[in-house]
Amino acid sequence: MLDMLWSTWRFASKGKLVLIDTYSTTNFWYAVWVARICRWRSCDYIPYLHGGRLPDRLRSNPKAAQRLFGKAMVNISPSAYLLQQFKEAGYQNVDLIPNYIDLQDYNFRPPTSINPRLFWVRSFAEIYNPLLGLMVLEALLKQYPEAELCMVGPDKDGSLARCKDYARERQLPVRFTGKLEKTQWVELSRGYDVFINTTHFDNTPVSVIEAMALGMAVVSTDVGGMPYLLESGKEGLLVPDGDVEAMCSAIVEILEVPEKTLNMVHSARKRVEAYDWKVVKGQWSSLLLE
Repeated sequence: MLDMLWSTWRFASKGKLVLIDTYSTTNFWYAVWVARICRWRSCDYIPYLHGGRLPDRLRSNPKAAQRLFGKAMVNISPSAYLLQQFKEAGYQNVDLIPNYIDLQDYNFRPPTSINPRLFWVRSFAEIYNPLLGLMVLEALLKQYPEAELCMVGPDKDGSLARCKDYARERQLPVRFTGKLEKTQWVELSRGYDVFINTTHFDNTPVSVIEAMALGMAVVSTDVGGMPYLLESGKEGLLVPDGDVEAMCSAIVEILEVPEKTLNMVHSARKRVEAYDWKVVKGQWSSLLLE
């Protein structure tokens, strides 16, 4: 944090503006102080809104939020969900520029057969509820004994150890890879057919966009910006937060109705074309060159 603040103090007055990646947990306070230094240095700044729990911050820390977001040149939301939440909270200086990927980096390979091989990519943290993935696998094994799960991502709050303990105690077929480079996990994903997103809170997760681009069938909790990213039954399936039975049933539907699954996979790929950098960069260019 000190390095971040010192860098802002040192360079803010030399630049035209500062982009602040803004999340909803501890990073929220980093953003508050970076923005304060920008104001001291008479430099415009743009918070780039990532955190799925930022609406909670607007309610729980209204004064800090008003100083951070209210005094920004503009706030950029990557999802219609956060855009709506900020507008409803009275912030009018909010624009929508979606999260993006370089679509050419994701070779679309729709599955030739749908197997109970589950893939999960996220940081191991309570807000992302990784334990739900293990509980879903445990339930799925009763019907599909060949089912397995691969979980990719670094530990953030001790959740990885808890997940490993849960898997070991129940002898679940789970592979924990730790943090991987994007090219590594993209290649690894070729052996899996169903992407599960288990989060309690979310915005417009790039990992889900990537899964849609790659051709995996997506099952996600119906939280935050997820209903804005995909339509349940059309580009993937959405289930209630924390509902093991509902997520397991959705996976069974994907496995048992392959024709519908393939239609969803192709629709999902079509949907994420709007998130290609070739499309999104024009919106950033227009903003930054104003």
